Amino acid sequence: MKKLSLVFSFLIIVQLGFAQEFIELPYEESTTVKWEHQEKQYFSEIWKTEVVTNVSVPTLQVFQPKKPNGTSVIIAPGGALYAHSINSEGRDVAKWLADKGITAFVLKYRLVPTGQDAVQEYSTEGKTDPSRITERIAAVFPLSIADGLSAVSYVRENAKKYQLDPNKIGFMGFSAGGAVTMGVAYNYKEKDRPDFIVPVYAWTSAYPVQEAPENAPDMLVICASDDSLGLAPGSIEIYNSWIKAGQRPELHMYAKGGHGFGLKKQGLPADHWIQRFYEWSVAQGITSTSN
Repeated sequence: MKKLSLVFSFLIIVQLGFAQEFIELPYEESTTVKWEHQEKQYFSEIWKTEVVTNVSVPTLQVFQPKKPNGTSVIIAPGGALYAHSINSEGRDVAKWLADKGITAFVLKYRLVPTGQDAVQEYSTEGKTDPSRITERIAAVFPLSIADGLSAVSYVRENAKKYQLDPNKIGFMGFSAGGAVTMGVAYNYKEKDRPDFIVPVYAWTSAYPVQEAPENAPDMLVICASDDSLGLAPGSIEIYNSWIKAGQRPELHMYAKGGHGFGLKKQGLPADHWIQRFYEWSVAQGITSTSN
């Protein structure tokens, strides 16, 4: 059954200089994946960050600047497909971009159905039954990617409403969200093609690198050589696949940063990756500095 898009809340945040809107995206209900628990947000003591779990309905949280410059970025947080690291890889990124005049959309794509503490569940399975993780994420990845494509379609269809250029829509994802980013890049059609992508320490061990698509979008790849999940080679492989296709991607591989740095401050050059993204987007003509 096809679900219809629904705007379910609207809030103006005057002191931060941008408006926020919450949107339920259209999606196809799964016949095989079922959620028994409600979506939940809490602070994970294991990951030491705020997370959202049990997402069964894809949504966008819109961060719209007072003076949009026409560029937009859809942000897909990471969290192993069991959770969303909603602040450091989501809302904090959106606020930074909105401050630069870029309209940001934080995407909560569908996640693996879990119990009351998804992070604990993931941690336990990682130690006792890693194959169970592989099995569970394989069932959900197609839904998550479909949600990413739905998000691009929504932004493009509503470009006028948000004062956006329909040809300057980007998709940025972290870890599992980086895998969703690549899934969007490999599976788009004209209406849901992102104009640029930013895979940040993309989870290529869970979603393998493929050949670059025809008419591949502009791309900036971010990762750290000391990524604790060993994702640096996969990021290089993504970069090389674009090179082989005759594209001109950019790669920032930091010596230190680890995995999951997002907008966390570690006192390292990797702390400033988002400023490098902004500089790249200006140099590519994706973002205007006129605002």
